[in-house]
Amino acid sequence: MTARLAALFCLVALAAATAAAREETQADRVLVDKSDRQLHLMRNGAIWKSYPIGLGFAPEGHKRQEGDGRTPEGDYVLDWRNPNSRFHLSIHISYPDAGDRADAARRSVSPGGAIFIHGHHRRWFGQKRDWTLGCIAVTDAAMDEIWRAVPDGTPITIRP
Repeated sequence: MTARLAALFCLVALAAATAAAREETQADRVLVDKSDRQLHLMRNGAIWKSYPIGLGFAPEGHKRQEGDGRTPEGDYVLDWRNPNSRFHLSIHISYPDAGDRADAARRSVSPGGAIFIHGHHRRWFGQKRDWTLGCIAVTDAAMDEIWRAVPDGTPITIRP
């Protein structure tokens, strides 16, 4: 019985250590500053890591409809990921939310969608700063780090 108790104690200690290590390597929020062209991984209210970004080809203002080339502004959630993205890896931003859909409906337009944080497609890398259709682009190396550090369900705030 003592050996079993010792083994159980070791498993509990290992699980606690793994959870603590995961907490130290994961963001609890993402903050995007469009004007500074920076994506910040946040932990406990402080910036933990930062990355330069590219935005939609018409980056000024909040995304209002499909095809406008704008990157959304506001509070969303990073809700799922695509490991087979054409743009290296990608994490989906929950745009459009109910308010975005209602605004678009009032204007009889589509709000658009498929907004992601993603790596650079090889043919675009280094050619243009703001080139996406509304997504947030980072280098492939940055996307690898973000992919590991940002779990599904992480809140994201995108500021003008």
